[in-house]
Amino acid sequence: MNKLTEKPAAKIRVLSGMRPTGPLHIGHLLGALQNWKALQDTRECYFMVADLHALMSEYEKPENLRAYTEEMILDMLSCGIRPENIFIQSRIPEHAELALILGILTPLGWLERNPTYKEQLREIKGRDLTTYGFLGYPVLQAADILLYKAGEVPVGEDQLAHLELTREITRRFNSLYKREIFPEPKALLTKEARILGTDRRKMSKSYGNAINLSDDEATVRKKVQSMITDPARIRATDPGHPDECNVYSYNKIFSDEQQARQCFNWCVNAKKGCTECKQIFAGILVEKLMPIRERRADLVSKKMSPEEMIREGQERAGETARRTLSEVKRLLHLA
Repeated sequence: MNKLTEKPAAKIRVLSGMRPTGPLHIGHLLGALQNWKALQDTRECYFMVADLHALMSEYEKPENLRAYTEEMILDMLSCGIRPENIFIQSRIPEHAELALILGILTPLGWLERNPTYKEQLREIKGRDLTTYGFLGYPVLQAADILLYKAGEVPVGEDQLAHLELTREITRRFNSLYKREIFPEPKALLTKEARILGTDRRKMSKSYGNAINLSDDEATVRKKVQSMITDPARIRATDPGHPDECNVYSYNKIFSDEQQARQCFNWCVNAKKGCTECKQIFAGILVEKLMPIRERRADLVSKKMSPEEMIREGQERAGETARRTLSEVKRLLHLA
């Protein structure tokens, strides 16, 4: 075959998703959405609104799940995720069916040793997570990945253990049925710009310390003004310690190099007080988020529901899922 007739190499398939448990914030933008947007140019992408995963922890109070799902779709689209790459997990029943099949062959010990399961049982208060579904969420996670035969999964280093369990389930399935039906997904390590909430704790909707992608300008400015800065700097005339200041950590991420250096200089030489520094940074952040707010406003103005906006992505994901599950069921003599 000469170069003129040679087929282009197939793009590596990628699967990733997020749980709709509240508004998306700038931590999601830095940790996932910017990376997803870039991957669309080099990979075959499937990006999932993981509402079944959300239900595993929110099953006692699911009344906001649909609204959060719709808001997440708008946020994803506003950040440049293409509608043909987005789908809602629960609208594709093959996720649950493949999870049941994989659960049949997954040893209980693999799930009980999962460090995240133990950690979340300790940390999450006020909800009963001692359920079959929550223990088995890694099986559903494996089904999500394998249903699309994803070759790569974008993860941070702290998520490698999750992916390794999916790889173990893959190897067990392929070994039991003596057919390499699923590829072993590889980690696509992403560099996460770690960012704390406005109160220096982990950014979370439950702490009320997040700057959301859907916040208007006035809200963004108000939240920046509430941020905790250098706790050791009492007066504006005191030299500050930028590496201890949360506003400076934001500046390093959202400002250009020159602006970040300038902020550092203001602080260590007591040239500006924290209030003025926050006012300046708020303007920078408002400008950075403006394209996202404008795209969101344009989407909201359309007379379409968020689900209608991603109809192509939903149909595309459903077709791939049905094809994979049909192959699995034939192999297991279920069809």
